[in-house]
Amino acid sequence: MEWRDSGLLLSARRHGESSAIVEVFTETQGRHAGVVRGGASRRMAPVLQPGAQLDVTWRARLAEHIGAFTVEPLRARAALAMGDARALAGLQSVTALLAFCLPERAPHAALYRRSVALLDLLPERELWPLGYLQWELALLAEMGFGLDLSACAVTGATGDLAFVSPRSGRAVSRAGAGDWADRLLPLPPCLLGEGEAQDAEVALALGTTGHFLHHHLAPHLGDRPVPEARRRFVELLARRAA
Repeated sequence: MEWRDSGLLLSARRHGESSAIVEVFTETQGRHAGVVRGGASRRMAPVLQPGAQLDVTWRARLAEHIGAFTVEPLRARAALAMGDARALAGLQSVTALLAFCLPERAPHAALYRRSVALLDLLPERELWPLGYLQWELALLAEMGFGLDLSACAVTGATGDLAFVSPRSGRAVSRAGAGDWADRLLPLPPCLLGEGEAQDAEVALALGTTGHFLHHHLAPHLGDRPVPEARRRFVELLARRAA
């Protein structure tokens, strides 16, 4: 068995004395693990950084085996984020969430392309937080927990949308919320693709998407905890805004 593709490196961990087990996310093969011989060496350390774009070839005797990767670097990304703690935390959140959410060996081509586009946006420091928020919305939709922010779930109105139902993920207008407003999640304009999307507003919006990650998606995946990398990114974004 053999295939070759370009992919994002999600994680790498030492295996034995000199090898590493890596997970990559490719357009055609989805999230896929394999062993990289010599992956624990100093020479390979700069290559096997989460977020790196790699040319990978996977081989195994049988499809169900973990198999082995040979890898060639195409594009390093961690170095692009080193000067910006917010960008580095965001990169770590992206790779950790993909490893957390994606089933093994199931292609998610649209999400793959969107993830590559987001990580390529790393040098654009002012655009990165909003790009990350839009990516997280796409991730929820890909996993079957997308938000419906097109109209009020109560009145059907498309204007003055200010809240999100924590149960259904549908938008609610101020008029439709009534006395239930304090039980609903905030719907900042940036979630609707409106406004300037300052860091404070993006952090508020990530509180809303985070509710669906923690209380809808995570239970569906067996109640595994949402990666700490995401919490660190949101807290850093909020602190910077403050």
